Amino acid sequence: MIPDTRIAVIGLGLMGGSIARALHARGVRVLGYDRDGTQLDAAVREGVVHEALDSSLEGLASAEVVMLALPVDATIEMIGCVAPHVGAARLVMDVASTKRSIVVAAEAAGLGPRYVGAHPLTGSHRSGWGASRASLFEDARVFLCPTPSTAVSTLSLAESLWRELRAGVELLDAADHDDQMAWRSHLPHLLSSALALTLRDAGVRRSALGPGGRDMTRLAGGAPTMWGPIVADNATPIVEALEACEARLRGFREALVNGDRVETRRFLESAAEWFDGERERVLTRGRT
Repeated sequence: MIPDTRIAVIGLGLMGGSIARALHARGVRVLGYDRDGTQLDAAVREGVVHEALDSSLEGLASAEVVMLALPVDATIEMIGCVAPHVGAARLVMDVASTKRSIVVAAEAAGLGPRYVGAHPLTGSHRSGWGASRASLFEDARVFLCPTPSTAVSTLSLAESLWRELRAGVELLDAADHDDQMAWRSHLPHLLSSALALTLRDAGVRRSALGPGGRDMTRLAGGAPTMWGPIVADNATPIVEALEACEARLRGFREALVNGDRVETRRFLESAAEWFDGERERVLTRGRT
């Protein structure tokens, strides 16, 4: 990005705060807004946000790029709020975890040609401005989901912005994105949550777990305010993923009940083969 470019970031939690920090580090002039005044005050106090916006959002008229860093439901609501104020902005973009409903909302608000949905496949179980860091997007994969009417120049600007933040960019249809994320992101989070609750019901504290157990339950610490809207918005493909996982667990449980050691071993060996195959692919890519 060119120094002194004016970019507005709405929502200064983990994602928005990290975007603001990364942009500030590159000489971008950051306008910021968060309905939680303490988050906004902290960002201004640290010198990351140069201009604080108020709830009227009128200051957006001077921004060249507007970034929405909010939960899914809040993003859909905010699209309608920002549309009258974005002035001559060349790009409006969000970083929410689902895209289908958001792209539809952007088109309905008249922002389609200037809108690109983005989903950085990175994050943390921590949240808020205090958890944000400028390096969050380095080497991360970012999915870009244009609307049906997104202009070529708009998409090009979105790609260049994320590459400037050292992220890898992948274009994906919004519906395909949500279907894939049900398996690649949402299912792992929900399984971590289910495991956490199962352990809680058995009286097992997380501090009593070994490293593997702590790794598997880390995702359960994600903010419910963010994950609740995600699973509600992407319910249909998530249900399909959950049913597939339930069938695997049910099959393994039945093998244990029946004393079928051949089947239990096959279950474990197949999982290990998948893991080893993925590891080998990563190592191969690293050698090329």
